[in-house]
Amino acid sequence: MHLFTFVTLAAVAWASKIDETHPHLKPVKFNKAQTVRNINELNPEYWYENAQTYLEQKLQQQNKLNMNKAKNVILFLGDGMSVHTLTAVRSYMGDASKQLAFEKFPYVGLSKTFCVDRQVPDSASTSTAYLSGVKGNYGTIGVNGQVLRFDCELGQDKSLHTESIAKWAQDSGKRTGLVTTARVTHASPAGVYAHTANREWEHDGKIKENLCDPVANVDIARQLVEWEVGSKLNVIMGGGRRNFLSESMVDETGVPGNRTDGRNLIEEWLKLKKAENLKASYVWNKRDMEKLATQDVDYVLGLFSASHCPYHGDLEREGLKDDIPSLSEMTEAAIGLLQQSNEGYFLFVEGAKIDMAHHDTRARRSLEDTEEFNRAVEKALEMTSSEDTLIVVTSDHSHTMTIGGYPSRNADILGLNEDVAEDGLPYTIMSYANGPGYEKTFSAKKGRKDLSDVDFTNPKRKYMAAVPLESETHGADDVAIFAKGPMAHYFSGNYLQTHIPMLMARAAQIGPFAR
Repeated sequence: MHLFTFVTLAAVAWASKIDETHPHLKPVKFNKAQTVRNINELNPEYWYENAQTYLEQKLQQQNKLNMNKAKNVILFLGDGMSVHTLTAVRSYMGDASKQLAFEKFPYVGLSKTFCVDRQVPDSASTSTAYLSGVKGNYGTIGVNGQVLRFDCELGQDKSLHTESIAKWAQDSGKRTGLVTTARVTHASPAGVYAHTANREWEHDGKIKENLCDPVANVDIARQLVEWEVGSKLNVIMGGGRRNFLSESMVDETGVPGNRTDGRNLIEEWLKLKKAENLKASYVWNKRDMEKLATQDVDYVLGLFSASHCPYHGDLEREGLKDDIPSLSEMTEAAIGLLQQSNEGYFLFVEGAKIDMAHHDTRARRSLEDTEEFNRAVEKALEMTSSEDTLIVVTSDHSHTMTIGGYPSRNADILGLNEDVAEDGLPYTIMSYANGPGYEKTFSAKKGRKDLSDVDFTNPKRKYMAAVPLESETHGADDVAIFAKGPMAHYFSGNYLQTHIPMLMARAAQIGPFAR
């Protein structure tokens, strides 16, 4: 056979194979309104000019590295904010070609999120990594890899405790604070100040449940009030009132506490500050938080919910927006209080509910909270200068959510693909590898369910999942890191998550890099 003929036949055969294995080659009818997002995209010059603008920005960065010392450092943590989540929220916000506020930062990197004993980490082990520069075991906070989860004895060994960047900032005279939409004793914020062999030991009752001594193993809420780093935090804002109150007490909304030791740690926090002649204030609602701007106060404990704060979208839907502050509102209040320091500050801000919605496979809620997380970053950018403030935005781990099919550009990212699967049934654009959404997808008797009439505007709607689990799991993917401000160029590349606090400390010349 002639060589040309053989190659041609081989090429035809390979093309046929591609046709058979790529469902996007099957005809799907789109009208022009569905396929053309921006009429300018039909002109090649649009893409050339876009690339030219980007190149000019890079050339400007090359000649203008910000070598200033970072007076202030703000670490934004989108819990569970995978790269897929960022892609999805852009479409949710209107156009996949647009950029979130932090996606416009000049430097971007990727971090490796595994922990010492598992390929897929949790929020406790990762908080130790990105706040103290040391990887620990799954479920542990502020301790090194020698401490296994639930180890009552080793968890108490202070020689195995790690130091967080918050301590380094405090040692250098800076103010410090944390803001979260989770309980302030939850895994991510606890990494700022706590040391424990079990992330669940947020109050003494949980320690007893694991047959450990709650006196020797100080719970996380007590550490926040009593121990060195927690007691020195100038701003504490989030949820979790129950972990500070005894079971015999109720909070301002009538919810009973969790503690079994009869203590009221909120009152104790106020008394400790008064004894040291420090100007401190406890607030539990949005109105009182807003009044702080006009008050002379150096320490604030803001607990706005009995447990976790509500999902951002629920603040509006459930009529709570006048009572409970949003993440961006807490961020604004925190920066306003911290920036009064001449020595600067370190602030940790967590959008916690992105992660919690993913665990429930409730994609809409996750995107709503990611959008609000972006607003919090925007607020920080408005209130600070990149000349003296380093802002780092990242995530602790990913999730199993993916974006699939071949939807048109105008398709609702939270809806169905325009085509159907091999079983003749529609499928969602966003789906999960595992989780509780399985029950909404499959029927034991009839197989996959028809989702044609499902209301995907319902924020409680659980999305498709391939494997049935009570809670969707994290993923092992690398996560993105975005940086702007002094020494932000340090944050490009692919590196261990443990490098993050070291790079921030180097930029601020604190901790291991104090001068």
